[in-house]
Amino acid sequence: MFGPQADYVLAHPASFMARAIKAFRANQGLLLAGAVAYYALLSIVPLLILIVIALSHLLDARELLLTLGRYLEWIIPGQSRPIIAELANFLDHREVVGWFLLLTMIFFSSLAFTVLENAMSVIFVHRVAIHRRHFLVSAVIPYCYILLLGMGFLLVTLVAGVLQTIGQESVLFLGREWSLSGVSGVLLYLLGLAGEIFMLTSVYLVMPVGRLYLRHALVGGVTAALLWEVTRHLLVWYFTTLSQVSVVYGSMTTAIAVLLSLEIAATLLLFGAQVISEYERLGRLDRDQPPEGFHT
Repeated sequence: MFGPQADYVLAHPASFMARAIKAFRANQGLLLAGAVAYYALLSIVPLLILIVIALSHLLDARELLLTLGRYLEWIIPGQSRPIIAELANFLDHREVVGWFLLLTMIFFSSLAFTVLENAMSVIFVHRVAIHRRHFLVSAVIPYCYILLLGMGFLLVTLVAGVLQTIGQESVLFLGREWSLSGVSGVLLYLLGLAGEIFMLTSVYLVMPVGRLYLRHALVGGVTAALLWEVTRHLLVWYFTTLSQVSVVYGSMTTAIAVLLSLEIAATLLLFGAQVISEYERLGRLDRDQPPEGFHT
């Protein structure tokens, strides 16, 4: 009904997931995720500064930071407040940004995308063997993606502002006044989830070498998004109830907690890519051969 690959996954879901996990381990997925998380930690603040400075000319800075803080919780649960505070402080002193500092931020904001592309090359090694991307394309992709992220965040901020306005309204139905705050909250959550799936799907479409089918990218995007939804709620619970990170690391608590969240997020991101890779291999003649893996 859905094709041989989908039929196989639906008929043998446990076998397919075991296959993906085995291939992920063979490709040193945790090692690759550690590299992506480290460079993401270096990139996230310059990237957010660039987006906030650019969009503050179009939107109210307070509304911008409020929306950014809400959805930053999806990436680094429980740790968005210190970052938002630093961004607000930077906005108050934006006049100190010179051309050299601006170019430095642009460079560091692109590092995570470059490392992510290299990690994807390991997972999609069967594509790299067939197609090779020109180095100029690889150099331009991070900056194009940063521009698209800024445009996407502009759209999300505008939609979130409309939904918050709706939440302050009420409707009269059956003689009673019903507040729309609950509906607004649900719509904001669904907006965040849809944005998360869209962002992950776009990563899977752009980063791997060669042309990837949209339905395959959606398979990885939905898989990674659902796994992250469960994981981020567990992280929030852990940081608020059991975590003793502040006792051990003191003033470095925020950096350690952010790095831990990014490490887990990068692992799930690359695992979603591995799911796509194994899904593709189901349609190839070598699907029954075990992956060779990545050796260090």
